[in-house]
Amino acid sequence: MTIIDFEPLLAASRATDAFRTDLVAYATRQPADRISTSGASPRVKVLRAIAQLLHAEPDLTVDRVQVRGASGCADFIGQMQVTDADGDVQTFDFEWNCEWKARQLGYLDGFGFPDQIRAANEFGWQCFERWTRAIPAAQAV
Repeated sequence: MTIIDFEPLLAASRATDAFRTDLVAYATRQPADRISTSGASPRVKVLRAIAQLLHAEPDLTVDRVQVRGASGCADFIGQMQVTDADGDVQTFDFEWNCEWKARQLGYLDGFGFPDQIRAANEFGWQCFERWTRAIPAAQAV
């Protein structure tokens, strides 16, 4: 498993100091009130989703996140609610998928199947097939 280097992501982000502290705590399996999960959300996949958030949304003042996801062997699909320092909430739909990344790159294993292990090891959090801002229900009508 590739360790995520959050330093450059945090340096380029507007994450609050409290969130930064909780991110370090969460990554080291300590209590982190500003990061909550539900569903089948393995810690490594939640960390990948947070890395994508910091990368894709550097101007967002991240103060807390709630990740709801379902994890499969090659994927992690769900939604992340991000609360900023003012209490405003934005929601993102995501799909991290190392099989998709392997197909995209033409990586095959010895049996001719997409080499999702190689893709996950080489690209870690950068296997997002989808990262989109969710449309609020009131606006979706």
